[in-house]
Amino acid sequence: MLEERIEAIFQRFLSKIKEFSFEPHLEEEGEVLSVGDDIAFIRGLPGAFLFELVVFEREDTGLIFDLDVETAGVVLLQKKGGIKAGDKVYRTGRMVSVAVGEFLLGKVLDGLGSPIEEKLTRDTEISYPVEKEAPTLLQRDFVKEPLYTGITVIDALIPIGRGQRELILGDPATGKTALAVDTIINQKKSDVLSIYVSIGQKREHIQRVYQFIANYGDLHKCIFLKVEAGEPLGLQYIAPYTATAIAEFFRDQGKSVLIIYDDLTKHAGGYRALSLLLKRPPGREAFPGDIFYLHSRLLERAGKFKDELGGGSITALPIVETQQGNISAFIPTNLISITDGQIYLDAELFNKNIRPAIDVGKSVSRIGGKAQTPIMKEVAGKLKIEYSQFLEKEIFTKFGMKLEEETLKLLQRGQRYREIFKQKPFRPRPLEEHILYLILVDSGVLDETPLEKVLEISPVMIKKIQDLLPEIPESIRNLGRLSTKEKELLKKSFKDLYQELYAAKRD
Repeated sequence: MLEERIEAIFQRFLSKIKEFSFEPHLEEEGEVLSVGDDIAFIRGLPGAFLFELVVFEREDTGLIFDLDVETAGVVLLQKKGGIKAGDKVYRTGRMVSVAVGEFLLGKVLDGLGSPIEEKLTRDTEISYPVEKEAPTLLQRDFVKEPLYTGITVIDALIPIGRGQRELILGDPATGKTALAVDTIINQKKSDVLSIYVSIGQKREHIQRVYQFIANYGDLHKCIFLKVEAGEPLGLQYIAPYTATAIAEFFRDQGKSVLIIYDDLTKHAGGYRALSLLLKRPPGREAFPGDIFYLHSRLLERAGKFKDELGGGSITALPIVETQQGNISAFIPTNLISITDGQIYLDAELFNKNIRPAIDVGKSVSRIGGKAQTPIMKEVAGKLKIEYSQFLEKEIFTKFGMKLEEETLKLLQRGQRYREIFKQKPFRPRPLEEHILYLILVDSGVLDETPLEKVLEISPVMIKKIQDLLPEIPESIRNLGRLSTKEKELLKKSFKDLYQELYAAKRD
């Protein structure tokens, strides 16, 4: 028995030896010329290619970012031992990759995709390249499934479909991150996985986001990737690409992924700093000439894909910051031209306590309407016309003009729609509540109700209707439609309920 075990061990030893190659091979060795401000210039690696990972002799790593005739510019990713001029640098022959798998769910990762609180000990994990070409047009499918944010004004007027790229933009402190967090929280009961990428933000920012999702959402369906403001510029640059590579792994499993980039203004600023340090010629607002390509190659990796790619989807919600409402600045206009629509948050609306402060006139969803359920399409179709007319006519009220009775009714209805669009943060509404709120206003029940009472009365009525007619919310939830008979019954029930609860008391 002992002899057999010794023989088995010996055979395993021999098989291991056969795996090694003892043939001589050439290895390129470079030298650091200068280093500073997250950038190193090296020479002596003639075979190096763009975005290749290189390793320095003190175990620091970097990314080849610029190639010249004799030298190369390297962006530093990790600074462990401290690089000095004259240090040796070696090629790895590969691009930066990230270990992917189900084990990442619920974890906070660094810019290279490694969990912060634990070290990866798995040698068998799948790796995905951080930089990758976007799928071709023939590999993509139509956006046809809705991705609900839980925010009535968005799901009704600016709908988002799975696989869409919808930009969120606005001035500082107008609720951009809160809107994105609400969308993640609303996926608690759906099959959508969420990835939140924090780029160049303060530590407190990501801690707040993490805590909000822990309190109201499902952490086990989320991945957090953070690079703080003081970390190397190289990590700030690579973070969104790392997150997208992780999203692509889940997409290939046939899953739907929501990814939030918070925010791409800081990402563009970091890239500008790297480019200036590498002595690239500056263009408009000192950004390099390839700034458009920086974000287009990132966002083009999102989409709804055919079965040959797993049938999954990646929905991208990039966030960008404007200054004093200027959406025609360089980075916002670039991103507006890349994405499939935008949600604009207005500081003036925010200050008037209209929250979420979404300016419907400047917001648009180019393809999301095709993903709406039949009942939402029907209700939202009429709403879009009425609400746009309301916004147009509301301007005249500022001049004290005498208005016709029909216009007054339109303004009255529009103001009540605006009231039900107001939502507190971290309280997303399910689809059936969206529909019930919109039909409640459309029924005319609230037209005579004082405006300040609308948000007090409407939730009570919605709750009563859900208890009295449970088959209607169930039909909306399961079938996505209502028959004409059900809609008439719903409107009549709203009127009767209003008479019973409020009108009689008022009289």
